[in-house]
Amino acid sequence: MTHSEFDQIFPLGEKNDAYAQYFIGQSYLAPLTSGSVPVSNVSFEPGCRNNWHIHHGTGGAGDQILLCTAGSGWYQAECRQPINMEPGTVIRVPAGTKHWHGAKTDSWFSHLAFITPGEDVSNEWLEPVTDEVYGQLPGS
Repeated sequence: MTHSEFDQIFPLGEKNDAYAQYFIGQSYLAPLTSGSVPVSNVSFEPGCRNNWHIHHGTGGAGDQILLCTAGSGWYQAECRQPINMEPGTVIRVPAGTKHWHGAKTDSWFSHLAFITPGEDVSNEWLEPVTDEVYGQLPGS
């Protein structure tokens, strides 16, 4: 399946070249809103995943919300079991949680992503999710 055949309700967007160094594989980014609560549609080709990362914030700010809209993917917090993401899955990632998310090996994957706004909100990119870790996931 090519990106033009991937059926989803939001635009695919452009290749996510600005953040390519933090992904294994090709991702796409379609900003949907801007302002105080920017929302983006992030799409992943099969096998694509982002690096481990942490969103920082305090007092409820910096939480990330992921809403799966198409395809099939994974979310995993450090020291936790991976969570299967299918259309309709909603994940709240509390600020300070080391985690990653991405597509399964045999499926495209898209989610809407936004961060709850506030002061001192930042993102810290960490090490890649290794092929060994990713390859141990069910169906990967």
